[in-house]
Amino acid sequence: MNKPQLRYQVGLTLIKGIGPILAKNLIAYLGDAEAVFREKRQNLEKIQGIGGLLAQVIVDSQHNLLKRADDELEYIDRHGFNVYSYIDKEYPFRLKECADAPIVLYANGNINLNNGRFIAFVGTRNVTDYGRNLCEKMIKELSQQIPDAIIVSGLAYGTDVTAHKTALKHQLPTIGVVAHGLDRMYPATHASIAKAMTHNGAVITEYPTCTEPDKPNFVQRNRIIAGLCDAVVIIESAIKGGSLLTADAANQYNREVFAVPGRVGDVRSEGCNDLIRQNKAALIESAGDIINAMNWQPMNHKKPLQPLLFNELTTEEQTILTTLRQNESLQINQLTLILKLPVEKLFSQLIELEFKGYIRCLPGNIYKVTM
Repeated sequence: MNKPQLRYQVGLTLIKGIGPILAKNLIAYLGDAEAVFREKRQNLEKIQGIGGLLAQVIVDSQHNLLKRADDELEYIDRHGFNVYSYIDKEYPFRLKECADAPIVLYANGNINLNNGRFIAFVGTRNVTDYGRNLCEKMIKELSQQIPDAIIVSGLAYGTDVTAHKTALKHQLPTIGVVAHGLDRMYPATHASIAKAMTHNGAVITEYPTCTEPDKPNFVQRNRIIAGLCDAVVIIESAIKGGSLLTADAANQYNREVFAVPGRVGDVRSEGCNDLIRQNKAALIESAGDIINAMNWQPMNHKKPLQPLLFNELTTEEQTILTTLRQNESLQINQLTLILKLPVEKLFSQLIELEFKGYIRCLPGNIYKVTM
């Protein structure tokens, strides 16, 4: 971490109208980020892409911008988060290859962003059983054959959270790229899974604290998912959707893109089928197809499961399982009423049971016993 320059790099990201590409051009032209805040307006406005109005904003707002940068770094330090500047060796080298990579990345977790083989699993939020089962099967197979795989996704509903949960279940590190600051979680129901990910993976973002999960941010974060990875897998997607933007970014970055084919006429597979038809993605049916296409050397090595994690249940977990077995399946609100537990506490226990492989979450937060 280049601390002397970090304050100014963060400050630079806070200027409206200056994105990653223009910010890097400014730094290249003036020598470093600090020089941007010390340069005279007359000189700034001569730089291509700046102009008089933006130059005036930089000069007039520099005190407030740097104060906000100091507050941001103090918050990061106080909570034990990490911050990576694009000039640091710890910054992910794959992402650094991309022209529009963020100047600064914030991370909550304990993972090295440069070690391992990074693969993204993305798709529709309204994932079907077909898509969910394939996602789970592929990640399980990757955990057995490519033990240094890191699963990346966006912590959204559907495909994303399925990928994260399955990775954790099979002890693969997993990274969630979010579209807001690290002081919040969207959707809020994924706070427990996000916390679990920080122990074997990370939650990362280019956005500072107090940033709301606005729609344009999701579009921007998709490029980070693609840029972090060696390959991107699209599980299910409509003809328009965020996962297709991720696929487009991956193609622009010369990453490998794979798509799972779906039934003709199924709206949730139209996007995948179209990617395959246009040769924008390779057709896959299993993790073996990914491994062969990437020329990864599989290892017949299965990580031993932790017996305490998967075999021992608390009294409350046993009660939840008994209740689900008696009712076949229940929605989380029904469980809350039956067990008389706060929904926050119940949800965290359901997540644990899902990690241990005892239950499964179906669309609509309906839970069903698997074993």
